[in-house]
Amino acid sequence: MRVFYGGSFDPVHNGHVAIARAARDALHAEVALLPARDPPHKAATHADAEQRAELLELAIEGEPALRVDRRELHRAGPSYTCDTLAELRADLGGSAPLAWLIGADSLLQLHTWHRWRELFDLAHIVAVQRPGAEVDAARLRAEAPQVLAEIGQRWLPPDALADSPHGGFALLPLAELRPESSTELRRRIAAGEQWRDWVPERVAARIVQLNLYRDPAVILPASSSSVRP
Repeated sequence: MRVFYGGSFDPVHNGHVAIARAARDALHAEVALLPARDPPHKAATHADAEQRAELLELAIEGEPALRVDRRELHRAGPSYTCDTLAELRADLGGSAPLAWLIGADSLLQLHTWHRWRELFDLAHIVAVQRPGAEVDAARLRAEAPQVLAEIGQRWLPPDALADSPHGGFALLPLAELRPESSTELRRRIAAGEQWRDWVPERVAARIVQLNLYRDPAVILPASSSSVRP
């Protein structure tokens, strides 16, 4: 079983790593994290593609069965999931079980993705549910009926996905409520507030070294060496 987890990772944080670990452990799979070069559903990223990929490599350093796949960085144009999965399917063959990992919030927007129904011809879709932000059939019926209509007959328990190469859908509960978000993390860094505990220490050190996400208008205290921004 191969699992692929795409995103802008702008920047990567502990919540991203927790999701990758949860998928690895629940699905007994290798998980590849794919930083997008040009995320089609989001505004321009705040760090460039290579910087985001470097931070991602640092975040998962030493984690078994987690790796970074940079293929979207090498492809011009928007980083459409359907194109990435088509490339992965060509590389890995038609019989390999593949799954694409998304957040539950993305599941509610799945019908807005480019050629979204074709995703199921290429891989399984696994939606991660954070405590307090659960998505069930009733919520899908109210907020994304197109998605419910598509996945209704595809719904499987996570451990059944490895029995077929593609076409299934599963929900993967995340046991621990994670506070991190990239948007809030960028805000904290820009404002000079505490943020280091939201990322692995290696990532924090590199963000500081590259002066990423900092608002130049914010002046840190003179004793900034003793401050954990």
